[in-house]
Amino acid sequence: MEPTWVILIIVLYFAALLVVGALTSRNANNESFFNGNKQSPWYVVAFGMIGASLSGVTFISVPGWVGDTQFSYLQLVLGYLLGYYVVANVLLPLYYKLNLTSIYSYLETRFGTSSYKTGASFFLLSRIIGSSFRLYLVAAVLQVAVFDAWNLPFWLTVVVTISLIWLYTNKGGIKTIIWTDTLQTAMLLVAVVLSIYFISDKMGWSFSEMVSQIRKSEYSRVWFFDDWNDKRHFVKQFFSGAFITIVMTGLDQDMMQKNLSCRNLSDAKKNMYWYGFAFFPVNLIFLSLGALLFIFAANQGIAVPAQTDNLFPLIATQGYLPKVAGVLFLLGIVAAAYSSADSALTALTTSFTVDILNSRSYSDAKLATVRRWVHVAISVVVALVILIFRAVNDQSVISAIFTVAGYTYGPLLGLYAFGLFTKRNVYDKWVPFVAIASPIICFFLSKYSVQLLNGYKFGFELLMLNGFLTFMGLLLLTRKNKEIA
Repeated sequence: MEPTWVILIIVLYFAALLVVGALTSRNANNESFFNGNKQSPWYVVAFGMIGASLSGVTFISVPGWVGDTQFSYLQLVLGYLLGYYVVANVLLPLYYKLNLTSIYSYLETRFGTSSYKTGASFFLLSRIIGSSFRLYLVAAVLQVAVFDAWNLPFWLTVVVTISLIWLYTNKGGIKTIIWTDTLQTAMLLVAVVLSIYFISDKMGWSFSEMVSQIRKSEYSRVWFFDDWNDKRHFVKQFFSGAFITIVMTGLDQDMMQKNLSCRNLSDAKKNMYWYGFAFFPVNLIFLSLGALLFIFAANQGIAVPAQTDNLFPLIATQGYLPKVAGVLFLLGIVAAAYSSADSALTALTTSFTVDILNSRSYSDAKLATVRRWVHVAISVVVALVILIFRAVNDQSVISAIFTVAGYTYGPLLGLYAFGLFTKRNVYDKWVPFVAIASPIICFFLSKYSVQLLNGYKFGFELLMLNGFLTFMGLLLLTRKNKEIA
């Protein structure tokens, strides 16, 4: 596609987002930014959360991942359903009962200030890294599609990408994001479904023929029970999926901020159930697209890139499909990346403002000023991390995100599990040391597991081990005769 056309498409797309942002941020205040005035319709939140959860990572990396892991990702997605049930019935009631703006405030009530700051800091670290990875994808695609042709540097692509997000989120916050994510989720799903159609049409297949071709291909294997040392083993994937959901949804300010903007707990639970059940068919569609991409590449004699993340962009934008497929791909990747990144920037701003700066005592005017500056600062930090990631990344983006999450979300899992399922108190000032030690131990166990554990290789279950080590470390810090009544 001509770079001028790409720019025009993106400008029109963001014009639509800015219009939505302007409409939803009328009379916006601090409460609108942080919790949407608790007036968000649950069904709108549920639909928008699909796009926020998928992100550009799912749009590009999950289809590319099929070449190495087949459909084993569905085992992980099945585990997600168990995780969503736990979030809806354990964590959401707690958050609504305490009427929280930041979910990490619970840790202050339960343990103390050091635990509170530790939990918030691990979220900030996790989300900054995760959001940067996701935005890196869309920036890289835009660089290839547009800016390389104009000899513009990658850092400018990053600045433009993040500036556009800041423009439509800086005033309305979560109130705006609830509606922009809905638009972006719709665009994302339309793009992937039509991409499947164009590939099938190019191959001359009907819908039933396409399903048959995917089913009998080498890529369609879902279940892995035979080798316990395999990262794809069902038990590892299923329970890892459950715990990934608990930490990356239930213990994540980004995702919970949307849920807490619902009118009441009942609506928030409806949102979580519908969103959770929709996740399985949506991911099945993405995996089916992945299988079609590899089948199509083999049929057309297209060399699969070493980085399989690049297969979908290659086929969609390099003339193998109708030009409209390239347009849809660009709109889909932009929608996917931005639906995740915009809410992440808002959640990071919320957590830093409330948790780190202790803004609860600020006047409304001072809070509004501080919030705006924090929003700018977080955007700058994310831009810098994207540039660092571009310099050092050497693995699949989705694998990188879950690897990082295994280390940084583990301490949050241990903290909340200890707080919810024991009545013991701890020496609060020592909690940060436990939270730091657990990921370090996990790193070395993962690195040397083949030698130490008779060929065993850690997968996503590293998250559970990390949480367990944090839990046990907190148990060692228990105060004698200091239990919660």
